[in-house]
Amino acid sequence: MFKAILLTRNEDKSTSATVAEVDEADLPEGDVTVAVSHSTLNYKDGLAITGKGPVVRSWPMIPGIDFAGTVTDSGHADFKPGDPVVLNGWGLGETRWGGLGAVARVPGDWLVPLPSAFTPAQAMAIGTAGYTAALAVLELTRQGVTPDKGPVLVTGANGGVGGVAISLLAKQGFEVVALTGRTGEADYLKSLGAADIMDRAEYAGAAKPLGKERWAGAVDAVGSHTLANVLSQMKYFGTVASCGLASGMDLPSSVAPFILRGVKLCGIESVYMPKPERLAAYELLARDLNAAHLAAISHEIGLSETIDAAGRLMDGQVRGRLVVDMAR
Repeated sequence: MFKAILLTRNEDKSTSATVAEVDEADLPEGDVTVAVSHSTLNYKDGLAITGKGPVVRSWPMIPGIDFAGTVTDSGHADFKPGDPVVLNGWGLGETRWGGLGAVARVPGDWLVPLPSAFTPAQAMAIGTAGYTAALAVLELTRQGVTPDKGPVLVTGANGGVGGVAISLLAKQGFEVVALTGRTGEADYLKSLGAADIMDRAEYAGAAKPLGKERWAGAVDAVGSHTLANVLSQMKYFGTVASCGLASGMDLPSSVAPFILRGVKLCGIESVYMPKPERLAAYELLARDLNAAHLAAISHEIGLSETIDAAGRLMDGQVRGRLVVDMAR
């Protein structure tokens, strides 16, 4: 038996979340079993635990789209007992039992070796949010965005994606501007490497087809009017890496930035990303992410605190990343 957050569906289709003892025999099929030492509470996990979003598609469910831990049993050629590993995405917490439990069983092809640069707790401070940020930075580089071409904008800067994106971009020499609704966090954002802070209210209204050229690149985790305004102010041949929808899935924009300035809008998908891209993202994180920033953008909670924390996350009361320590 092991402890986990267990989600069940009530007759009225509401969600109940409890800390429960789960039988290891009930774990799904897979060729690698992992003793999970740390997980993390993502926005998607918050939606699942509180029932505020249709995330869970199989009941009952152990939520948690990320985990880090140590292999205890393996039928996969790439892994053996004792190997430290990390997993992000692959439908965990949605269609398959996830990381907010002390044991997980998964296909070995989904796992990535934990880089020696990080502890399991640090890997979960990174989590899907930081791994997605790394994919976004890699895409900007792939599209030719370099520091000499001008400043880059990071929206949703106080979130997990934003914090890691700022740190990575600053390390690479970019002038990073952070867009946030919590301008009182300016000192925190500058400690991560932001050169300047913008109030998100500036991008809350309807966007012009084209605005003044400002940004050589951008990482956007917000969508909707924010993304539309970012696009309208991109420099010629600039690139936006879009990886979130905190303000909505709509995009009230026009084709003007694309056909008059050659702007590129690149979508960042992280859940089912092939393993080579995952390895490249973790290589970038191990090389360029300031480990001291991980302590600034995260704090640890215990498994028993996770359900309450999910509610606070949904209410916008959490800064950065929540790491769940299974031993607490």
